[in-house]
Amino acid sequence: MQKKIFIKTFGCQMNEYDSNRIYDSVKRIGFIKSQDQDNLDCYVINTCHIRDKAKEKVYHEIGRVKKKYNKKNKPIVVIAGCVAQAENQEMINREPYIDIVIGPQSYHKINDKLINFVKDKKIEETEFDTVSKFNYFDNIANKNSKISSFLTIQEGCDKFCSFCVVPYTRGPEYSRPFDKIILEAEELIKNGAKEIILLGQNVNAYSYKKKIKEYRISDIINKLENYSELKRIRYTTSHPRDMTDDLIECYSTSKKLMPFVHLPIQSGSNKILKLMNRKHTVEQYVEIYEKLIKINPDIEFSSDFIISYPGETDKDFNETVNLIKKIKFINSYSFIFSPRPGTKASNLKPIDKEIAKERLIKTQEHLFKFQLNMNKSFINKSIDVLVENKIEGQGKLFGRNQYMNSVIFEGNSDLIGKNRNIKIEKVNQNSLFGKIEKNNMKAA
Repeated sequence: MQKKIFIKTFGCQMNEYDSNRIYDSVKRIGFIKSQDQDNLDCYVINTCHIRDKAKEKVYHEIGRVKKKYNKKNKPIVVIAGCVAQAENQEMINREPYIDIVIGPQSYHKINDKLINFVKDKKIEETEFDTVSKFNYFDNIANKNSKISSFLTIQEGCDKFCSFCVVPYTRGPEYSRPFDKIILEAEELIKNGAKEIILLGQNVNAYSYKKKIKEYRISDIINKLENYSELKRIRYTTSHPRDMTDDLIECYSTSKKLMPFVHLPIQSGSNKILKLMNRKHTVEQYVEIYEKLIKINPDIEFSSDFIISYPGETDKDFNETVNLIKKIKFINSYSFIFSPRPGTKASNLKPIDKEIAKERLIKTQEHLFKFQLNMNKSFINKSIDVLVENKIEGQGKLFGRNQYMNSVIFEGNSDLIGKNRNIKIEKVNQNSLFGKIEKNNMKAA
């Protein structure tokens, strides 16, 4: 008899990828993916520790599940991912409703834990076992069938930024074998993927050595370029220190690598970057920007900004604003600094909350202005859109352009997975709206 499993995924793209691979794994032991949360046999909460109040969200979700199953048979409750890694045994001690806690480098062991599950016997599995994990999943086909599909090529981090928990929750940097990545990419393409997004905590730090050959992310991009069915290539999240010349050159040679560079800088102040242990400067970042713009003037930048990091003065903050004005970032993320337990920054004196809020508002005013200006520039223009899905209940389709802008328009479902020229009629800060160009004969 088949059993039902549901995974609630919080956080980043890597968590989404991990959740899909967990589904692929548990199929082997008779679990099927449930579209709803009723009468489940297993409920998994896959967590991300980078987001603010990540731990609180987990306990809130458990409370909701407890209420839902108050008078029903309780499902096996599994906490997976980075919060599980960071909190491990503490979660079991705090919340008896939790049955299994399993870290992001151990989720390949979930089948064994479910098969051998004993009621009231709590299980905690948080060893860093990255090599074994990928060796396990390399033998299980990735059945994801999304038009835009994630593909993890690298995990972990050796950079130890002062504010970040990733080295403690995902472990040291690990790059998957090149040939295994290509095999998984081929499986995704066979399943209908038209766009592949390469994932890693430091995705452009990818480095795999086989005999005398060292494979870099540029080698993966160049290899994927050869698959005619694949229309677009992206990658995230990158680090300025690993933006090497061979990767930069890909923006000149690749026709499928999108001209949208998400490159987190975190601050426009060298003083703050040093306090963050980022080990790059604003000048080095701008140099990367100028190299890419010289190669392709159509390239646009996005970034991450931590506002009011401990020690940030008005001068430091204004330097961040000036950098935003210089590069005119689009689709960027900005947050007030929030400490993560166990990091070097967790014990530093915080900036006054009201000052922090004012700085965030000012930051977002500039970021949103550049984002809206970018969107307005598309009005009355025809843009290439990869159609990803239909919007339920609206009779409309959804896709993205080369800069990850959401584009909404009317059309038939048979266009999903195809590229179409869309003439943009109106925009808002987050989306573009238009119509399919008449006599649109663009190939699928």
